[in-house]
Amino acid sequence: MDYKTQAAQRALEYVHSGMCLGLGTGSTAAHFIELLALRLQSGVLRDLRAVPTSDATAQRAHELGIPLTTLSETPCLDLVVDGADEVDPRLNLIKGLGKALLREKIVEMQARQLIIIVDESKIVQQLGKGPLPVEIVPFEAEFNVRWLNSLGCRAELWRDKQSLPFVTDNGNYLARCWFSGIPDAYALAHALAGRPGIVEHGLFLDMASRVIVSGRTGVRILEREK
Repeated sequence: MDYKTQAAQRALEYVHSGMCLGLGTGSTAAHFIELLALRLQSGVLRDLRAVPTSDATAQRAHELGIPLTTLSETPCLDLVVDGADEVDPRLNLIKGLGKALLREKIVEMQARQLIIIVDESKIVQQLGKGPLPVEIVPFEAEFNVRWLNSLGCRAELWRDKQSLPFVTDNGNYLARCWFSGIPDAYALAHALAGRPGIVEHGLFLDMASRVIVSGRTGVRILEREK
C-alpha cells in the first residue's frame, strides 16, 4: 500500500454517516474519494453529501455514486479532506498545484474541520520549498506576473505543453512563484490579497485542523495547537 492510500485510509476514521463533506482535488485527495465511495457502496457509511472543489472531483464523485451538494444548499461542512503541496511546523500550507486553489479555499473555509493528507515528502521547515501557485485574471496577466517578480521570487505564467496558459475551472490563469523560502507567509498573503487582478493564492494559513502524514515509519497525526 502506498503512502497516499495509507493517509487516506486514516482520514476515513473521521468520517461518519450523515456528514456533509468537502472533497479536495489532486492525486492524494483522489485516493480518499475512491475509498470513501467503497465505504458508501458497502453500506458502512450512509447519508453523506459532498461539495467538490473542482470539476474533475465532481465528475469522479458522480461516477462513484457519491451524492453531491453545494455550499448554497449546505453552507456549513462537517469536514473537508484534501492534500497539500507543503506543510510547515505550524500546519500552514501551500496548496494549489492541482490547479484548484480558489475553489478549495472557498470550500475549506466553510468547514468545521480541515484534514490534510500527505506523504512525508510534503513536510517542510519553511514554506516556499517549491512553487507557490497564484490564480490571476486573464486581463493583463503578464503585467501581474511582472509584479509578482517584484516580490523577491521568480514568477512565470503556468503554461501547458502547447505553451498555452492553463485555464482554471473559473476561467482564470495560474502563475507559479519560486521563492528561496517564504520567511513571512502572512505578509506575503496580505500583499497578494491586496493586488487587483490577483484572484487567490496558494497560501492556506491557520486553516488545517490536523495533518495526517504517511511515511516509512507509518502514519502520524499532527494537530494544530489550540
